[in-house]
Amino acid sequence: MRNAALTLGIIAGAIGMIVGFFGFGYTELVARYDGVEQTFGMFDKPGLVRAVSILSPLLAIAGGAMAKARALWGGALLLLSAAGLFAAFGFNVFTMFPIAFAGLGGVMALAAGKPDEPKAHF
Repeated sequence: MRNAALTLGIIAGAIGMIVGFFGFGYTELVARYDGVEQTFGMFDKPGLVRAVSILSPLLAIAGGAMAKARALWGGALLLLSAAGLFAAFGFNVFTMFPIAFAGLGGVMALAAGKPDEPKAHF
C-alpha cells in the first residue's frame, strides 16, 4: 500500500502542477489586465488560489515520496494537498484526478498499519 500511495502522490502532484500553473497564471493575468476580469470573472479568493497553486502539488509530491518510509506523515501531507485543491478550485473536471489521487494515496498511506519496513507509525 505504501508503493501505491507513493505512485498516486507523485501523479497527483504532477497533475496538480498543471492545475496550479493555470490557476496562478490566471490570477496574474487578471491582476495585470482589467478587461480579463470584466469579461471572464475572477476567483473569489485569489490569494488562496495562488498559495494552493504552489503548495498543493508540493505537498502531494512530498507526501508521496515520504509514504514509503514515513506513512503517517506522507498520508497527512497527501490529504492536506487534496483538501487544499478542493478548497481553492472546487471539484471539477480539471481537479477531479489530483484530488482523488492525493486523497486515495493519503488514505492508503494512513491505512498501512503493518508496514513493509520494521518501523510502524502507530
